[in-house]
Amino acid sequence: MIRAVVCSLVLLCVCVAPARAQDPPPRIPLFVVDVQGNIARWGQDPLLADSRDIDATQLPGTGFGGQLGLHLHVFRFKAITFGIGGQVMVSRGRQTPSSELDNPPAAVTERFRSVGAQLSLNFGNGNGWSYLSGGIGRSNWSIIPDFRRSNPAAPVEPLEGDDEVLKTINYGGGARWFAKSHLAFSFDVRLYAINPGVASLAGHGGSPRTTFMVIGAGVSLK
Repeated sequence: MIRAVVCSLVLLCVCVAPARAQDPPPRIPLFVVDVQGNIARWGQDPLLADSRDIDATQLPGTGFGGQLGLHLHVFRFKAITFGIGGQVMVSRGRQTPSSELDNPPAAVTERFRSVGAQLSLNFGNGNGWSYLSGGIGRSNWSIIPDFRRSNPAAPVEPLEGDDEVLKTINYGGGARWFAKSHLAFSFDVRLYAINPGVASLAGHGGSPRTTFMVIGAGVSLK
């Protein structure tokens, strides 16, 4: 699946056409701000579940959230405009077992937060362009089952491992189409490759090395 996503992004950057025909088209602007909602596809990894002493079916698998990015386009060489910037993203999911079960497992809340820098290759012009980008940053992955509450009225207390900051590589691409002079529709498809974590429960390993996809869509401002 990851190979198919990368191939699709490369094809998008090669085939994308300018949003409006004009001669000459405007250049890609100096900066752009992205404000997007997102869907994170975490999956239900048995090794990840074991690191929190829960069953894989208790993991939400999917999270919803948002992301904010700022990108500067510093110089152009032939058809490619090079950019630098960064992105902050958050996502949250919750898996609640069916109340019809005789002995239902604990509900689990999963949160992912990441901050990272990015380098980008941009193709197109100021009316609309596609890009490929990648970078490195840090993330926090919190997976909390309800049975770790000290009492029913107390908030969920995190495991020690859920406060761990993990080195994270992100890579992907997307596009922006400016229907108005300063406002565009934009989307972003990104893969997050996360380093393994340390063990936080006796008799259980740490979280495994993981790669998952986040799809974002929203608006861009220039």
